[in-house]
Amino acid sequence: MADVKQEHNKTDDVDAYGMGNSADPKNMQELTQYVQTLLQNMQDKFQSISDQITGRIDEMGNRIDDLEKNIADLMTQAGVEGGEK
Repeated sequence: MADVKQEHNKTDDVDAYGMGNSADPKNMQELTQYVQTLLQNMQDKFQSISDQITGRIDEMGNRIDDLEKNIADLMTQAGVEGGEK
């Protein structure tokens, strides 16, 4: 019964991790290469998303700086206009 369970687990592992027919590793070297490629792809995607988030945060910071400057300018104009009236 243990032999059947071990064979079943190997098949389930291949299906569960999406290696299926397209990337069915034949040996440990191919499996290692597959995992390294998968991890590299994940790292690349993570870096890309991280860069996008950082860019958006920088853009938002610049917009906030501009908004603060515009508010200060409006307050100065309001004070000047209030003094002239």
